[in-house]
Amino acid sequence: MDPEFLPPAQGSDVLHESEPGPIAIDPAQPPAFAPPAEKHHLHWIFIGEDGLRAGWSVLIFVLLAFVMMAAAGAAASFVLKNVFHHSLAGNMTVWTGLVTGSVEFVGFLFAGSIVSLIEHRRIRDFNLTGPRPLMLFASGLLAGFAALSALVGAMAWGGWLHFDPAALSGAQIFSFAALWAMVFLLVGLCEEGSFRCYLQYTLTRGLNFWWALGIIGVICVDLLIRAKGNGVWGVYGFALLGLPPCLFLFLKQAQRSSFWYAAWVSSTLFGFIHTGNNGENWIGIFAAALIGFVFCVSIRVTGSAWWAIGCHAAWDWAETYFYGTADSGLVASGHFLSTRVTGNPLWSGGTDGPEGSLLVLPVILLLLILTVAVYGRRSARSLEQAA
Repeated sequence: MDPEFLPPAQGSDVLHESEPGPIAIDPAQPPAFAPPAEKHHLHWIFIGEDGLRAGWSVLIFVLLAFVMMAAAGAAASFVLKNVFHHSLAGNMTVWTGLVTGSVEFVGFLFAGSIVSLIEHRRIRDFNLTGPRPLMLFASGLLAGFAALSALVGAMAWGGWLHFDPAALSGAQIFSFAALWAMVFLLVGLCEEGSFRCYLQYTLTRGLNFWWALGIIGVICVDLLIRAKGNGVWGVYGFALLGLPPCLFLFLKQAQRSSFWYAAWVSSTLFGFIHTGNNGENWIGIFAAALIGFVFCVSIRVTGSAWWAIGCHAAWDWAETYFYGTADSGLVASGHFLSTRVTGNPLWSGGTDGPEGSLLVLPVILLLLILTVAVYGRRSARSLEQAA
């Protein structure tokens, strides 16, 4: 019973002056009672126990990001075409990378800021509040560069990748290195901010097994209808790979299983968006989804997405600039080293680049094992100390 409706204490002979006296009731006129406040019957559709429901939050985020990126992209294209006489279409250069990366980042930041205001949260609440962010970001940079270097080294050792003379010299090496670092920092912030920060956090608080299975089903049906080429089998493969463990968690009614349902969905979506790239094969798409899952695991064991942001940025920087290999079918101008691939595309990656080689899969699995071994142990030690 609410306190304001509690009866007065027995034996109390104190009558406050503000309390009304007896009310005379006219028998001919029924008493007028104030009707109780009507509760909106649709309230539960939009608001749950944790505020705005996850589905509506994601819909608002996607619409806002799309509108802002469309507007910013149109403005950037107009300025480049009419002022600098340059086009965003065609080969990837460091300048097109900076423009497109900035447009995507502005769209993400705008959408995230509006949604955080609606939900009464901070931007940092979306998986960015963990301890030691700078150390995690720096270690992620090292891990991403080392992992991509291991992949390139394995391909060179097997004879599927060969090095040619360097494409840059002198001061250009450092200037392009810095510019490409800016490009891929924007890429890491935008893609990890969208998938591992906002989406992973939001889905974790509002996703159950059946909703996750439904979203995965919609993704697969969409790809089946649109027939987007052989790369789609990477999405199908990862979706099937994630089904047994998620079903097991559901049947066991495991606590905190929503994080893994969200990881299944966000990683599958990450592979899905890469099907729009030219030159992708099913291995590259599967690898994109798999490394997306590794980044989700890194959030679990480190407490934030900073390691994932650094690893993502350094992987792309090493692949595109340092080694000069193809990335999703594109070879960017202004790269440092020059490479070419030969032999069976299953091992060389073909037009996809190193991410399309079968060798990428053991490299990503090794990255996953090392991440869990290093940071999972530290996380367990922190829990023991807190206890």
